[in-house]
Amino acid sequence: MTYFPPPAEELRFLDSELRQLDARRAQLLARRAWLITTLQQAAAPPVWPGRPAQPGPSARPEAGAPGVQNVLLLLGGILLTIAAMVFTLVSWGHLGIAGRSLVLGAVTLAVLGAPVALLRRGLRSTAESVAGLGLALTVLDAYALHEVVFTAADGTTYAAVASTVLAALWAAYGTALTALPGSATLRLPHPAALAVAQLPLVLWTIALGGGPLPVTGAVLLTAAFDAAVALRTSERPVRVVATVCAFGTGGCGVLAAGLLSLGAAGPSAAARAAALLFLAAVIALGVARFAPRAGLATGMAATGALCGVAGLGGVLRVSVPGDWAVPAFLACGIALLAAARGPRAVRRGVALASGLVQAGAVLWAVPAVAVTLLGPAAWPWHLWSGAPADARAAVAVDAFWPPYAVTVPLILLAVAAVLATAVRGEEWRPRASAAALALTWAAVLVTPAALELPYVVGLVIQGLAVAVLLAPALQRPALQRPALQRPALQRPAAQTATALALPTSLGLALQSLATEPATLTVLASLTAVFAAAAWRGRQAPVASAAALGWATTLACAVGASAGWRPEHTALLVLVVPLAAALLAARPGDAATTVTVEVTGSVAGLVAVGLAVTDPPLLALVLSLCGVIAAGTAVRPDRRCVGYAAVALFVLAAWVRLAAWRVGLPEAYTLPVTVPALLVGALRRRRDPAASSWTAYGPGLTVTLLPSLATAWSDVEWTRPLLLGAAGLLLTLLGARHRLRAPLVLGGSVLALVTLHELAPYLVQVTDALPRWVPPALAGLLLLALGATYEQRLRDVRRVREVLGRMN
Repeated sequence: MTYFPPPAEELRFLDSELRQLDARRAQLLARRAWLITTLQQAAAPPVWPGRPAQPGPSARPEAGAPGVQNVLLLLGGILLTIAAMVFTLVSWGHLGIAGRSLVLGAVTLAVLGAPVALLRRGLRSTAESVAGLGLALTVLDAYALHEVVFTAADGTTYAAVASTVLAALWAAYGTALTALPGSATLRLPHPAALAVAQLPLVLWTIALGGGPLPVTGAVLLTAAFDAAVALRTSERPVRVVATVCAFGTGGCGVLAAGLLSLGAAGPSAAARAAALLFLAAVIALGVARFAPRAGLATGMAATGALCGVAGLGGVLRVSVPGDWAVPAFLACGIALLAAARGPRAVRRGVALASGLVQAGAVLWAVPAVAVTLLGPAAWPWHLWSGAPADARAAVAVDAFWPPYAVTVPLILLAVAAVLATAVRGEEWRPRASAAALALTWAAVLVTPAALELPYVVGLVIQGLAVAVLLAPALQRPALQRPALQRPALQRPAAQTATALALPTSLGLALQSLATEPATLTVLASLTAVFAAAAWRGRQAPVASAAALGWATTLACAVGASAGWRPEHTALLVLVVPLAAALLAARPGDAATTVTVEVTGSVAGLVAVGLAVTDPPLLALVLSLCGVIAAGTAVRPDRRCVGYAAVALFVLAAWVRLAAWRVGLPEAYTLPVTVPALLVGALRRRRDPAASSWTAYGPGLTVTLLPSLATAWSDVEWTRPLLLGAAGLLLTLLGARHRLRAPLVLGGSVLALVTLHELAPYLVQVTDALPRWVPPALAGLLLLALGATYEQRLRDVRRVREVLGRMN
């Protein structure tokens, strides 16, 4: 019988089946979408990497509708303006007076009234274009009136009247359009009126016969008007145009006033130019006072302060001698620091202007300082030629002393005083103190030359400057004082002072080359001062190197003063390397030890260079240098210097042999071979695993290779016999002690010597044999090698294994 479930159970069964069908349908639809996507990708053209895909038909347009509209309106306005100009300038004569007036008036009124209707319809861009055309037509109307009605009027006066009327009309036109109900504001009339407003005041001044001073004043007043508009207006286009005009006219006015101040020949002309600069300063400071941004306020305050300094300095420039012109400007710049008032941004700008003035004064003093530092470099070509007339002649040997440089020391000292007292920030205080010290040093250095003091006084002043600069280094640091409690400026100040002492001492030494007593006195003093600074322990690396360097120079000067030849002076110079070796042995700072040793080595090279022309003395100098190096190698941390000592001794021996005209190569190589073999034997005793090539290879090669090269060209039999015996002995020793280096080197030398000795007999035998014998012997040899090839390979491997087992 057929079973029929109850309706509720059947309903649940049907719902379950429907849910399964829906799930299956979703799976099939997902599979269908994936297949369609795969087929579309397979049918699409490939896109290569790095090549952009070609846009489809629905690509985005490159230009938007507003942009296209603005371009079309701009081009249309330009074309209409050109057409109106052509009509006014070319086709004007075809109409009468009434027709001319009617046409221009009608067209101008129509064009100026059209923007009202366009604005009410919401066509703002079109209204802007038409309004610009109308403003251009008013300019043409003014030109037409001058050509027809006011033909007798002065051109400048008419231009002043026309620019005034046009500026007022355009401003009223823009205001009227803004006041109309239901119309948007046009952005063009007010900026255009402001641009035309730059002309009236300047043109009126020119029309009234004003000279450069009134015209410059008119330009500055126009800039003040622009600045006021830029600060007060709320319309962005007007503010942008006003800002550009203010900077342009203001810059031109300040430039013109500055040129007038520079060209002033008397106090009255300078005072009038200063009045213009003061006007520019008032305008700039007013803008800085009401500027909305701190950066603008700082810049305008700095500009105003510089204008004030230029004005007052220009008056002082024509009132004082030429040497005091720059100090006058500097005094005005320093006075700005005391006159700085107002907001923080304004004070910062005034301080910036003061810094620029002081920096300019320092740059003006740089040539005199440069001549003082670099000029004495020409004294080595005028050695001991006599004392110069004064300190200026001592520094400007072959150089030109700059004019108006008498007040250079005063300028440098004034700026140094400002840096030392005005800068109070913790971050900038160390830098300001270092700069003040450098400026004070430059002032002291240039004072003798600037004031033309006597030559000896100049030397004394520079010597005292060196001593004062090294004074911080002469003080031992208090070890019981904690590092956190020491002054923050103590160490940087000492470093700066020591760094400045070096060029000062160099200039002093160069200037002392004028006379022999001055040279000896100055070099001895410098050596003592730097030695004292190095002995005290602070800045010891630099001071010790300088002391040894000046001691070397002093030794050369003493030798030259005594009339010694350079090779004899070299023996005196060797005292410096000896002293350096003794000082370096003292326990102390590692940096000081290194600098002392390096400087001593340089002094040793100087001694070698002085003795190079005399081989016997050169050998003696090299030997003494080797003794100093050997003494240094005694120290545990300088064992490596022993190699340098051996090299120096070998060089000394070679130079002595060359001086004796010894031509045997063994005389030069055996002094190297014997110590090298002894060192190798000690190395093998300490480290039995060391290779024989490392222990004995260098020593044996130094003698065997030169002797072998000489033996091949030697006609005597003594050297080949001795060399062959030595090769045989080395071969036997290498085989006995299983050492690879003596075995290979000795066997190779023995074989080559034997080949060289038997070569003449082999040639004779070869000549005596028939011509077919050598090819036959070669063929037999090749056959024998081929037949016993595997055996020969085993023999070669056995030899290699035997050699490999050796040391």
